[in-house]
Amino acid sequence: MEFLSLKPEAFGLDISDLSLKIVKLKPWKKRTSILWPEKEKRFFELASIGEEKIKPGIVEAGEVKNEQKLAETIKEALKKVRGERLKTNYVIASLPEEKAFLQVIQMPRLPEEDLRSAVIYEAENYIPLPIEEVYLDYQIVPPVYNHLDHLDLLIAAIPKKIVDLYLSSLKLAGLFPLAFEIESQAIARALIQREISTCPLLLIDLGATRTSFIIFSGYSLRLTSSTLISSQTFNELIAKYLKVSLAEAERLKIKHGLGGKKEFEFKKKTKEGKIFEALVPALVDLVQQIRRHLDYYQTHTSHEHLPPNSKAVAKILLCGGGANLKGLPEFLSMELGLSVEMGNPWVNILPKEKMSSPSIPISESLKYTTALGLALRGARE
Repeated sequence: MEFLSLKPEAFGLDISDLSLKIVKLKPWKKRTSILWPEKEKRFFELASIGEEKIKPGIVEAGEVKNEQKLAETIKEALKKVRGERLKTNYVIASLPEEKAFLQVIQMPRLPEEDLRSAVIYEAENYIPLPIEEVYLDYQIVPPVYNHLDHLDLLIAAIPKKIVDLYLSSLKLAGLFPLAFEIESQAIARALIQREISTCPLLLIDLGATRTSFIIFSGYSLRLTSSTLISSQTFNELIAKYLKVSLAEAERLKIKHGLGGKKEFEFKKKTKEGKIFEALVPALVDLVQQIRRHLDYYQTHTSHEHLPPNSKAVAKILLCGGGANLKGLPEFLSMELGLSVEMGNPWVNILPKEKMSSPSIPISESLKYTTALGLALRGARE
């Protein structure tokens, strides 16, 4: 799905409130299969990668507040990329999840020339803004199971005033956006193998300032939402509980985490125990919100065209920098009674035999999940 699109070589640029991340991929050139060399044409390897902090106040809750400062930050980040120097000014850029509206709708089968106007008319029933104030796009969602007598469409809309500020910032930085993409779409492209799942999956992106919940099934996103629980929330709770600085709280969180599956009944005297105790309010809130999203999905989903007995969420995949909290997958799995795993954002990029040893460790890769998804689109096109 795209809002603006051409087809030159492009890199991925993920912009959030407090940081931006850059990833560029290049075609895979290392032969790993003598029998099936053609299959390797769909694989890629890392060409360039970079990250830059964004000062508070430049981007707030997904809205650009200072275009010039954001442009300067982007320019600085482009100079510092690791790996190959970027030789293109074309970019696939992210748009903030919290400002977007996504919905799967059903439409009658119509000729292509009539579908666009029909979608615009129907979308007014789902988008809580006047249609003339948003950029609207859609894509047809093919069924996994059963033939359809109608079309399923994923519609996406975002306020024009939000997109225009990002567009202006990129142009001031000397960049040319080929497409803008909502974060959840890029995350799904990075984490869902071949971008299809015959049973629903919950993707949880634990970022610095918020956490996104994304349910994906079949070939499409089905539900997206976000909450203010974040890595920053964890640091603030630890700092207050242990009476240490935010920097020290971050260090302790990374070093000790929550402990292993059998260690959640901590003695308060241990460092892990104190960190766990500090994070209990946020962890309880997180579990409750996950349950609410799962319950809502189960009671509101319809027309997913999945195989029988494949209607319930079967697995949770974690990504984002906050997903590296030690013991978090085990804790969530124990509380929710579901399989919880760390996502692998290289699953659609590297050949299978190389996915266990990508250019950067999986733990570091998780914070680049959105940027990797954006870069994958740029490399494919």
